[in-house]
Amino acid sequence: MPRPNSKEQLLEQAQQRYTALQDEVAKIPPEEMVEGGTVGEWSIKDVLAHLLAWHQMVLSWHRAGKRGEVPITPSEQYTWREIPALNQEIYETHRDWPLDRVSTDFAASHHEILQEIEALSNNELFTPKVYAWTKSTTLGSYFISATSSHYGWACKEIRRGNKVKRKQQV
Repeated sequence: MPRPNSKEQLLEQAQQRYTALQDEVAKIPPEEMVEGGTVGEWSIKDVLAHLLAWHQMVLSWHRAGKRGEVPITPSEQYTWREIPALNQEIYETHRDWPLDRVSTDFAASHHEILQEIEALSNNELFTPKVYAWTKSTTLGSYFISATSSHYGWACKEIRRGNKVKRKQQV
């Protein structure tokens, strides 16, 4: 599937990949969703919490940008070269959250990010330098990374992790 270059394509791809991810997750019993080993030590619940955290980061950056601020991305503590450490912190922050909370918050966050995208124009999403904080990248690229691309990654990792677990059980 080609990378979206319009708001309509972004919304469509984000929803399609979210649905595919939800379909994949629905195949898994709840007790297996909290077992580690899907992505390294992460469980499926941890993968969903990871997606949730990235939604919220991108939303916070965008909202700061709308206020004329220039947020520090990806965070005050981490540079883009330190994403593995940031992702580990996300894991540690959310690993004790119950599955129900992660599932509910992830679904709500997906809805929230789609609403945010819906409120933007193609120009705001796909023209570089509309917001100072995005520098030469488009805002749409951040939303693509937090939704459709990340959902595709998660779906692939969940399938791979489950395949490995099944082989280990044999």
